[in-house]
Amino acid sequence: MKEAVSLFSSAGIGELGLKAHDIRIVVSSELLADRHTLYKNNYPGTECITGDIWKTKDLICDTYEKYKSSDELFLVYATPPCQGMSSNGAGTLLKGIRQGIKPKIDERNRLIIPTMDIVTKLRPRWLLMENVPNMRNTIIDDENGEFINIIDYVRKRLGPEYSGEAMVATCADYGIPQTRKRLITVFTRDPEGIMYFNQYGNILVNKDKRPICTLRDAIGSFPALDAVEGRNSNLEFNKYHFVPIMNPEKYWWMSNTPEGNTAYNNQCVNPACGYQFNGMHIDKQTDGIWHSNTETPIYCEKCGELLPRPSVIDKKTGQRRLLKGFHSAYRRMKWDEPATAITQNFIYEASDNKVHPDQTRVLSIYEALVIQTVAEYDYDFQVNGKLITNSMFAQVLGESVPPKLIDIIVEKMINIGYHINNDFMEGEQCSLQDFDLG
Repeated sequence: MKEAVSLFSSAGIGELGLKAHDIRIVVSSELLADRHTLYKNNYPGTECITGDIWKTKDLICDTYEKYKSSDELFLVYATPPCQGMSSNGAGTLLKGIRQGIKPKIDERNRLIIPTMDIVTKLRPRWLLMENVPNMRNTIIDDENGEFINIIDYVRKRLGPEYSGEAMVATCADYGIPQTRKRLITVFTRDPEGIMYFNQYGNILVNKDKRPICTLRDAIGSFPALDAVEGRNSNLEFNKYHFVPIMNPEKYWWMSNTPEGNTAYNNQCVNPACGYQFNGMHIDKQTDGIWHSNTETPIYCEKCGELLPRPSVIDKKTGQRRLLKGFHSAYRRMKWDEPATAITQNFIYEASDNKVHPDQTRVLSIYEALVIQTVAEYDYDFQVNGKLITNSMFAQVLGESVPPKLIDIIVEKMINIGYHINNDFMEGEQCSLQDFDLG
């Protein structure tokens, strides 16, 4: 049986992609105890080490050596957090460093150091890391005080024995019904894996892509819900098909919002007026920073009636004012496109593009599980016989990667010899079209 070690495991959502291939996770490491409680429930055979990885890295290695049943570790799966990443790119940051302008480095970025301490000690056949795309722009100061790009650091620590690369993968390209993007970093010392990387450059290539799955494809047939008391759940359909009740004023805003639009752009609903050309809510950019529009009208410019737009009565002045928010807030999703990324705020109507396309409510927990592809696997969200809270659902799902993506990548690793033999060892030539250049 193939075995793995999981670092920064959270609740183990991504590991469902390992479990699908009967990979035994020998050791799991996670900082937060509540996440690890869920992990233990779903991976009872795994040794769970909870705490700061700087302090537990030796224990992780020793525990693996104690409980392993294979002579070789197949995989280290790690999702080290990277904070404060710059969209300016690593080159710009390094240029500033060389000019003597030292950036402020978030210490969490340096968690890659104990990660690589573990990896280099355990020497897995494969290393798989996933994170946000801008991880590739992250600069850290290493254990020697030298500033280096984080991917270059990984490559340096692994040495010439390993080959691999980091690529940005858009989940929707692999049949997952959301546009979430992740940086997938894979390195291997598997001889066939090295041969594959030398030929193709990345673990996933264009031929791995799958047909687009839209929101309609994913959840379009589900029973209707409504964010009012008595109509906000259908537990007979699925125990997770429920939504929170919406504030009546917010319900009014959203019930007048068309598919794909934001409540900030709703027009007059006064039957005697119906004016449709009130000013729109357009974000503004100043010095490269986006700001929400604070001048969007909340009263009809023709009849003066209150528009069904996000507004509130100011406690200090007693006057109604516009709620601060970007054009993506209080916005309905689109049926015929994949969903935007499931975030920790998907249970709130003010979150980015998370209101149902034509029902006045946010996504149900079950719909989020489907969009995140967790529903395709067996996972128990109960602790001591009780379902976790909505906020815990949101946190666990929002910080996870769709397990289907990990499933696809791990399947590729396992069958890498097959891909080599069928892709180019039998004479097939690859071209630039075969490469996924991100």
